[in-house]
Amino acid sequence: MIVFLIVLFAITLIYISKTERFRTYLNLIALQGVLLFLISFVSIFGSASISNLIFIIFETLLFKAIVIPLLLKHIISKIKISRVHEKSLPSFYSLIFISFGLLISVIISQYFKSEKIEALYFSISVFTLFTGLFLIVSHKKIFSHMIGFLVIENAVFLLSLAVGLEMPLLINLAIFIDIIVSVLILGLFINKMSAVIEDVNSEELSMLKD
Repeated sequence: MIVFLIVLFAITLIYISKTERFRTYLNLIALQGVLLFLISFVSIFGSASISNLIFIIFETLLFKAIVIPLLLKHIISKIKISRVHEKSLPSFYSLIFISFGLLISVIISQYFKSEKIEALYFSISVFTLFTGLFLIVSHKKIFSHMIGFLVIENAVFLLSLAVGLEMPLLINLAIFIDIIVSVLILGLFINKMSAVIEDVNSEELSMLKD
């Protein structure tokens, strides 16, 4: 079950690296939130307390899968934008880089193989980190950077599962930090977009579209 969920999560990363429409980004980010909940729930079910499970549900299902996508959808609908970036690389080359990142992630997870580290979680967390960095580096617009940072936060969450299955407190701490960082990033993003909306008229605003 865990392997199946992680494979699905990896597929969302591959897809998110090559898509260019904001609606698709939102759907993938929401789907990743659901998958993170299922992965963490299956991983710690039976060993975690009720409070830990509630905390995870709040952070993954409520925050990542619902609140963030709805908030971003509201912002984007205001500025009437459908594409989130100018692609610097064709989809074919994006797939090559992402496939290379997946291979490197597997190699790194084997190199750091340890009884205290879950190799499967560690490899997908490294791959998630690589994908987030790829989105930030390879695309120019702030929307893509925003998605990239959200993907990196998911990598941090997965990393906490890789090293913290025996330490539920570590998972809770990672979730708490994840929520704070998400709020800060969303706040900066909203401030930037508010400044843009105030400084441009309707004709100039259309230039934000690809």
